[in-house]
Amino acid sequence: MDLVVLAGLPGVGKLTVGRALADVTGYRLFHNHLTVDLALSLFEFGSPPFVELREEIWLASIERAFGAELEGVVFTLAFDRTVRDRFVDQIQKIGLLSGGTVRFVELTCRQDELESRLVQPSRAEFGKLRSVEQLFALHQMGAFEGPRLPPDRLQVDTTGRSAEEVAGQIVTELSMSTMNGG
Repeated sequence: MDLVVLAGLPGVGKLTVGRALADVTGYRLFHNHLTVDLALSLFEFGSPPFVELREEIWLASIERAFGAELEGVVFTLAFDRTVRDRFVDQIQKIGLLSGGTVRFVELTCRQDELESRLVQPSRAEFGKLRSVEQLFALHQMGAFEGPRLPPDRLQVDTTGRSAEEVAGQIVTELSMSTMNGG
């Protein structure tokens, strides 16, 4: 199985690009906010039980996907200091032990575009961060420092680009197969 981890700040386009990448490759999409929302229904964000439950679900889901020998999974991961550094190592280990691949793609975009994306109504669907002021405050507090991604990650700027265009770049640069044989 091929696991592609799309990581980045809130608003860079992880879910939108993830959907486009899943569409073109036929991979499954594992949107991290589904797990976040589940853990939030029980525990306060960032609390030890929240962090542990979220990570357990992420790891168990990824391990099961590798075990089921799915062709591939696109996993979205927001930078957040509550994501422990060891999480990146753990998913790499799962992939290695399963004979699969784990590849990291860091999505970025210019600050002005990030700010315009944050206020989009579509972000309300999963209770995502929608306040530029809150983003700035969280950034000042160091909330987006982590996890550390491998140095060989692919970095892609989504500024002014469609999700399909970004997905196409990821497919090309990672030499991925597409549903139409590309």
